[in-house]
Amino acid sequence: MSGTSLDGLDICLASFEKRAGRWYYEIIKAEAEEYPADIKHKLATAQSMSALDYALFNSDYGLYLGSRVKSFLDRNKLKADYVASHGHTIFHQPSKRFTAQIGSGAGIAAESGVDTICDFRTTDVALGGQGAPLVPIGDRNLFHEYEYCLNLGGFSNISSERGGVRSAYDISPVNYVLNHYSREIGHDYDEDGKLASTGRVKRELLDELNSLEFYSLTGPKSLGREWVEEVVIPTIDKHLPESAIADKLSTFCEHVAIQISRHIEGGSVLLTGGGAFNKYLVSRMEFYAPQCRYVVPDKQSVNFKEALIFAFLGALYVHNEPNCLSSVTGARYDCIGGALYKAGVQ
Repeated sequence: MSGTSLDGLDICLASFEKRAGRWYYEIIKAEAEEYPADIKHKLATAQSMSALDYALFNSDYGLYLGSRVKSFLDRNKLKADYVASHGHTIFHQPSKRFTAQIGSGAGIAAESGVDTICDFRTTDVALGGQGAPLVPIGDRNLFHEYEYCLNLGGFSNISSERGGVRSAYDISPVNYVLNHYSREIGHDYDEDGKLASTGRVKRELLDELNSLEFYSLTGPKSLGREWVEEVVIPTIDKHLPESAIADKLSTFCEHVAIQISRHIEGGSVLLTGGGAFNKYLVSRMEFYAPQCRYVVPDKQSVNFKEALIFAFLGALYVHNEPNCLSSVTGARYDCIGGALYKAGVQ
């Protein structure tokens, strides 16, 4: 799993079993590793590459992912039946029936020696769906005891079930923006939200962020980096000079907390993703939604829930069961998303 916030690569080996119509899982081993500087830079700038450079990087990045999977398995003396790869989202424009997650599945299979399932989003987008979020089917099957599942990654997304129908959607950017400004002062992220806690909330900026058109949309909706880079970041920079990083972080945390509060009525909320460790952000979320009980699970579950669920999407693919819910994405019908690349006979 690789997220838009560029935190690094998550590798999770999980086992799944279906008994009496219910799925059960176990995380056997999980590790996170930072990207080499050149890979990280290319992932951050791939949207502006030439067609040739993009195609070459798609191949190189797939080979890189496959090598990391092989190293993980060899180092821990483990074996896997399949690799399920999210890839790294470079383009996401579902209104144009287009999404692209970079990382050649053939390269992953070739380097890892393990059959690889990837490209989970494109079928849903072709069916008129958002291609996101995909995690809710894992929420339904693996974390059904919570009234809401809220992930704070590059973007926040929420999942819940009413009357047997799962609904889910992206709420707002989170770490994609917070990490962007943290990097401007030489940090990968704002640890615990300490810098944000020293800033001042700028009311005019907060009001403009909260009034952005996306937040008034209803039904299935998802966010991509394009909207953040074209709308959100220019809006912030218009109001505040580059030196006011703490104010930018503080105001944006306030914005995120307000937006999340609009989508939670109350009850237990499973909180995962890197933002769950941002103590300042969570405190503002609690302020705006005191009726909620946020549950931050063990560190492994926080860090690897998305990787776990993409492994689950692979398990559903193998079992020929739908792994993408039209009630979530708005597609014409549920589908089995993904493409299988065989490692071949050695």
